[in-house]
Amino acid sequence: MRLGPRSLLGQVMLALAAALLIAQAISAGMLYRAANERRELAFMNAAAFQLLTGARNSNQHHRRAHMLPRHRLRAEEGGLRLPHGFRYSETAAFPLPADAPRDERRESVLANLLEARGMAVESLAITVRPLASEPGIGRALAHTRPRLPRDLMVVALRQQGSDVWQVARLPVPPPDRGVVRTLALQTAILFAVLVGLLYVVLRRITRPLHALAERTRRFAGSGSAEPPLPASGPDDVRKLIEAHNAMQARIVTMLDEKDVMLGAIGHDLKTPLAALRVRIESVEDDASRARMAASIEDITQTLDEILALARIGRNGTSAERTELGALAASVVEEFEDMGRPVTLATRGRLAAPVHLTWLKRGLRNLITNALRYAGTARVEVLHADGMAILRVDDDGPGIPADRIDAMLEPFTRGEASRNRDTGGAGLGLTLARAVAEQHGGTLVLANRPEGGLRAEFRIPL
Repeated sequence: MRLGPRSLLGQVMLALAAALLIAQAISAGMLYRAANERRELAFMNAAAFQLLTGARNSNQHHRRAHMLPRHRLRAEEGGLRLPHGFRYSETAAFPLPADAPRDERRESVLANLLEARGMAVESLAITVRPLASEPGIGRALAHTRPRLPRDLMVVALRQQGSDVWQVARLPVPPPDRGVVRTLALQTAILFAVLVGLLYVVLRRITRPLHALAERTRRFAGSGSAEPPLPASGPDDVRKLIEAHNAMQARIVTMLDEKDVMLGAIGHDLKTPLAALRVRIESVEDDASRARMAASIEDITQTLDEILALARIGRNGTSAERTELGALAASVVEEFEDMGRPVTLATRGRLAAPVHLTWLKRGLRNLITNALRYAGTARVEVLHADGMAILRVDDDGPGIPADRIDAMLEPFTRGEASRNRDTGGAGLGLTLARAVAEQHGGTLVLANRPEGGLRAEFRIPL
């Protein structure tokens, strides 16, 4: 089963949507990464600034973090404000636990920043741990807003020639979701503008194309003249519609001329045939008279089949929704009334839009062909793969596989005889194929594995 839209409008819109999503996803990833890198660089610069200025102000603001009042922990726009004594302190012992995980990437970045500002770094360690685990902080953090920082970065620095460890504590800022919202809004605006404009442009192109396709489909089915299709859309589409109108007018003229010519030919040929039929009544030899009458009848039937084949597709009426089981039953009854061994099997009710007279004639031809070569015919009406199937099976000799396609061509016979009772005129299957194509379907011939031929009308539902 085919997935995705089938129309030009749907496919182009889907391709645009997919391309826009992919482009926006790549752009969003790059912008989000750049925003995170800028945020991280600003965070590390804040850590460097805190270490550089902390020692200078430590004598004035030095206090123990857990001795500070809780009200000194407060939320500010863009983060959490920690007490000064908690933000920066100095100690003689290494301040981090021995098993604390180290953040080597940030250690390298911060060391480069400090050295660029003239600080000689002898040892530097950074770890990140939950902010709530810090003494004096956990209870105060429980009353803050949920989107405030939940992690704390602890930096331990010892400068060259110093025995003192400088300790800086900074809340790790939460991810900036504003970038995501901005990108989502940008994507929505792009979709609304681009998809909307493209939809308007494509509809201006596809609407006249759809009308043109529908007009061509109707003309191919009936061959009847219709008023010219109004030209609309871009210049290229207008030129296509104008060319189609000119072609349709030319084809209609040719078909009308053909019908006039066929009518004249039929009249000019049937008139002398009728006269011959009258004249042979004066022939005294019964056997000769019978042969002459059979020859005239063969010529008349062949002429009728040729004219019928030429007129298929020139229907003045539209297809009618018909129950195919009842249609097949009416045809089978005609053969039963003549005592011919024809059977019918149906599988439920099955309706399809058909040209009743032509489909009956095509089915008669298939049954007649089966009776001619096998003596019996089995008709079946079924539904498969979205198609209505009128099937005719026989137990005859079948058709050589290399001749099946050729048997659908005009005046091709299953055997060399020109006797209508055994060989026919070679137009029955050709006429049946034309009837199937008139309904937008196909005529399928195939040899049955158990012997005999299977002929099927396959008509789309």
